[in-house]
Amino acid sequence: MTIDTFSGLLEAYRSVRAHTDALTAPLSDEDQCIQTVPDVSPTKWHRAHVTWFFETFVCKPHLDGYLEHDPAFGFLFNSYYETVGKRHPRPERGNLSRPSCGEVSAYRRHVDAAMCELLGDGVAPEVADLVTLGLHHEQQHQELILMDIKHVLSCNPALWPAYRTPPAPQVASRVTPCTSQTRWASFDGGEASIGHDGCGFSFDNEVPRHRVLIEPFRLADRPVTCAQWLEFMADGGYDTPTLWLSDGWGQRTAHGWDAPSYWHLGDDGWQVFTLEGLKCVVGDEPVCHLSFYEADAFARWAGARLPTEFEWEHASAGLPQAGNIGACAGLHPAPAPESPAAGAPGSSPLLQMYGDVWEWTSSPYTPYPGFRVAPGAVGEYNGKFMINQMVLRGGCCATPEGHIRPTYRNFFHPHTRWHFSGLRLAADA
Repeated sequence: MTIDTFSGLLEAYRSVRAHTDALTAPLSDEDQCIQTVPDVSPTKWHRAHVTWFFETFVCKPHLDGYLEHDPAFGFLFNSYYETVGKRHPRPERGNLSRPSCGEVSAYRRHVDAAMCELLGDGVAPEVADLVTLGLHHEQQHQELILMDIKHVLSCNPALWPAYRTPPAPQVASRVTPCTSQTRWASFDGGEASIGHDGCGFSFDNEVPRHRVLIEPFRLADRPVTCAQWLEFMADGGYDTPTLWLSDGWGQRTAHGWDAPSYWHLGDDGWQVFTLEGLKCVVGDEPVCHLSFYEADAFARWAGARLPTEFEWEHASAGLPQAGNIGACAGLHPAPAPESPAAGAPGSSPLLQMYGDVWEWTSSPYTPYPGFRVAPGAVGEYNGKFMINQMVLRGGCCATPEGHIRPTYRNFFHPHTRWHFSGLRLAADA
């Protein structure tokens, strides 16, 4: 649901918290305790951390008489807020067998009761802003829960356990061919306004709104597909160093990359591990779980490039923020829908701009002109990460509904692949 700061805040709070509980319901206690790599946090930790956020920034300073659930949780479940206090090291979150999943559930209930008491009495606008930030923060972690548990379950190659049962049996036994054809949409250059306009919620990294000069460009009408990626692989894309940035070639060599993450070559061809288990690669689906380096190498191979985040935002202006995203999504990228008829009223040539896969851009994650870090601990939310990372746009199949907008800036280190990331090609006009 869309979170409104000044109306229905209690309802929004209950809805977001309930969605986290629904996402984790299919998981056993054992599932929720595993940390496979430092980037992946245990599900149990996510559930406790988002609760710690509300306890630390809302309940303790703004609810008279609030009793802290357990003082030790402030150390265990602080993520990166140095100004709040010392914290448990991120790579060691999987070492915590205690508190149990049941104790984390009790912690959530304790804080939920306090939050409902506070919100039921009405809060000042500045407190409402904190709660709204906390809800969007929890939605970020809802996506991380799905990303992280996918990695956890993928590390069991004998069982290939599914997060959930697919709605229908998988019948394909081999890679299905691609029947779609990529088309290009052209955009005029000129001055464009970039960044959030202040209407509704945004994270601090989306502001201030500012002007940029964009040269004429073209954008592919859909993300790169698995079939196109197979062509890249067959043409030696992973073995051609001239296609790769130096750091990317080093990562490819060090980690032995020869296919996207979660792809496995079986007797019947390439298969991909999904949240519904192992299935055959579908040619029409957007390729997923790529590093920035792989996306950049493919673009060079294709004689194109990655779009800047400003080109992406300019092209997305006016498009409905809908797609394979939210509660109705299949938790896996889906083939593009039928292209709209050329020239149809209100139609856009662009498909899948929202949902399916986060799309890598060529833009480094840096502050916008005039950006200022907010005072206090909340100022640690985004600003201090504006270095050595790249921007992605558009959301993915695991992004919660109502959590995406044209100005939303996601960011990851260029070598990472466990998130739902793909690419869309761009070219100069």
